[in-house]
Amino acid sequence: MLEYVALGLLFFVGFTFFYGVIAIHDIPYEISVHRKHPHQDAIHVAGWVSLFTLHVIWPFLWIWATLYREDRGWGFSDDGNMDKVSELEGQVKALDKRLQQLEQSNSQPGQQG
Repeated sequence: MLEYVALGLLFFVGFTFFYGVIAIHDIPYEISVHRKHPHQDAIHVAGWVSLFTLHVIWPFLWIWATLYREDRGWGFSDDGNMDKVSELEGQVKALDKRLQQLEQSNSQPGQQG
């Protein structure tokens, strides 16, 4: 009787381990679905390939899946840089206006520089 209990426990542990490995390999894909990652299918396929490579590439899939976020894209938040960008855009507009004024003053007849 005890042999059957041990055999049942062995099968239970084996199946639990088998399905646990499959569930763990799918975590990067689930992260990519949650974040609406543009490479969801590639991450999913690479997760299955990682089963055959003994999960050597799995940490890289985790990193790949967590790099992208729908609200900020691939990088960090650009909120701090937006002030600088708008300031630079203003400078470019001012320089463009100044350049147009200089070109107009040089193109007027009778004026020599």
